[in-house]
Amino acid sequence: MAKPNIADTRKLSGDQITEQVNATRRELFELRFQQATRRLENTHRFKEARIKLAHLFTVQQEQKRSATQADSAS
Repeated sequence: MAKPNIADTRKLSGDQITEQVNATRRELFELRFQQATRRLENTHRFKEARIKLAHLFTVQQEQKRSATQADSAS
């Protein structure tokens, strides 16, 4: 898994971001499960997934704010 890039995330639509959020949450759940059963080999994937999730939430909030500002400006 390559390092997450927020510029790539900003190109996604709202639905794609929601799908990515769900997939990343599922990935974190699976990583925690693997860690609990001692099958986890790449512990760095936790950090990458958390960073990706933070980027997704940040972009999602940016899109909500820009939509709200556009509605109030009209």
